[in-house]
Formats: sequence, C-alpha cells, structure tokens
Amino acid sequence: MKREPTQRKALLQILKTRFEKNTPRHTGVAWADVQARVDGAGKALDALQQMEATGGEPDVVGLQTGSGHVTFFDCSAESPSGRRGTCFDGAARTSRKENAPERSALEMAAAMGIELLTEAQYRHLQTLGEFDLKTSSWIQTPADIRELGGALFCDRRYGTVFVYHNGAQSYYAARGFRGTLRV
Repeated sequence: MKREPTQRKALLQILKTRFEKNTPRHTGVAWADVQARVDGAGKALDALQQMEATGGEPDVVGLQTGSGHVTFFDCSAESPSGRRGTCFDGAARTSRKENAPERSALEMAAAMGIELLTEAQYRHLQTLGEFDLKTSSWIQTPADIRELGGALFCDRRYGTVFVYHNGAQSYYAARGFRGTLRV
C-alpha cells in the first residue's frame, strides 16, 4: 500500500499524541526511539494504519532492550469496533451452515499484518488499564483446544480478567480481537 507523506505524517502524529497521553504504558521509552523504529518500516506503518482504522488505538507497550524492537498493542477501551462480530478462524467461518460471518479474527489479523494477543499479553495489557469491560476479545488458542473445535477469549469483569472458551465458529456483536505488532 503506497502511503502519501501526509497520511504517514498524520498517523505518526496520532501515535505520538497517544504515546504522550499514556506514558505509564511505556515507562522509560522515548518517542524518538519509537519513531526511528517505525519510520522506515512501511509494512509496519500499514499495519498500524489498519489497527487505527478499525478502532484499535494502537500504542507502545514495550521496547526490547538490545534489539530495539517496539511492541504495540491495541489499547482501545473496548475490543476494536471494526473487528467485532468475527468468529475465530477461517475453518470455523466456513463450517457454519447458516449465518456465517463475513470474516474471522485470524483471517483479519493476517490480512492486517498483526497477531492476536496471547493470554499472557492480554493479562499484561490489563495491568496497563481496564479494558474490555463491556466487550470481549478472541486470543491465540492452543492447537489442542482448536482441534477439538474450541477457541479462547478474554474480558474483564468484577475487577478480574477472565479467560473463557467457546466454539470457534461462534460470533457475537460484542466480541472482536485485539492485536499486537512488533516493529
């Protein structure tokens, strides 16, 4: 995707503003280091733009010492609005005999160039704030659970992070997915 310089500048400004408003998410990380990392990363900028466009509000949640890799998570208060109503993966989507959703979480994430959060990443996100108080988010699911037809999702209720299971073909208006991107 060819990005106009004004689009790139606008996205970087959004990311910088969010970064500066939410410093507890990335203590000890300087915006200059983040910008240097994403500036030349065209595919990463495309992924961040898609995260932003679908309501994810991506923000930096870590900087890896040594390699300098920057990690972004979707930090919207609720599961990103443009990624809700998805079943877990393509196999689950095509297995539905009726009312199949148009998309699945794993297919969308792959097309965007991001990955679903793991359970550990989701729990880390919840240490940075309170997320998914009204929605829920699919997370990466172990192969043995998926092979049996299930998939995992999380939310936060009653001050606690819950991990649940559901049939992978299930989809709900209030369930989407959160992504991560390492640049």
